Amino acid sequence: MENVLERITIDSSQLNGKPVIRGKRISVQTILEFLAAGESESEILRQYPSIEPEDIRACLQFASRLMDNHFIIKPVA
Repeated sequence: MENVLERITIDSSQLNGKPVIRGKRISVQTILEFLAAGESESEILRQYPSIEPEDIRACLQFASRLMDNHFIIKPVA
């Protein structure tokens, strides 16, 4: 988790508190959406030259850690 904590930050004054890469205005969600759309790591790095390959891996690790939580879905009455 250390790598994630070094590379992913959450600050209520930046992007409405969304997790971002190292204090930049590039959200974890944006990177995940690019990956989900089939973009390659090299294409993402070309579009965002201020990030590093480790930042992309940290985004994936961050998302994976979130999914480690337990969720209960309650029906809406």
